[in-house]
Amino acid sequence: MKAFILFIFASAGLTACAQQKSELRTLDWLVGTWVRTNAKPGRSTYEKWERINDYEFIGSGINLKGTDTVFVEKLRIIERNDTLYYVADIPENKRLVYFRMTTLSKDGFVCENPLHDFPKKIAYTHTNEFLKAQISGDGKVIDYYFERKK
Repeated sequence: MKAFILFIFASAGLTACAQQKSELRTLDWLVGTWVRTNAKPGRSTYEKWERINDYEFIGSGINLKGTDTVFVEKLRIIERNDTLYYVADIPENKRLVYFRMTTLSKDGFVCENPLHDFPKKIAYTHTNEFLKAQISGDGKVIDYYFERKK
């Protein structure tokens, strides 16, 4: 009987891992290099994503003024304790900022951290080769439009 109970718990754990794994696979559309189409004149912005394994994506955001790099952020989407997080590492913050993924679909995702100063919410949506990233909080909204680099 004990072996049967252990089998049930092990199966439940494998099911949870497989579900998390399949949830992250819905983000495969994010992989690639994205070029911002609504950047200010004289500036260019890129976001690049790759899937490291079934449980983690890494990304980077780079903002250039001419040929000078003016902003770089390191990004990750990870699973921790059966929860998905969008993690931002930017020079202005002493620590990594975790945004809990609150919505995930085949067309996008939403991540939130109500305790962060700005943004409090990050949303990505995509249609074919186009991507919209939106950051918001406290009544302020900034839209970033991207096209997949060919």
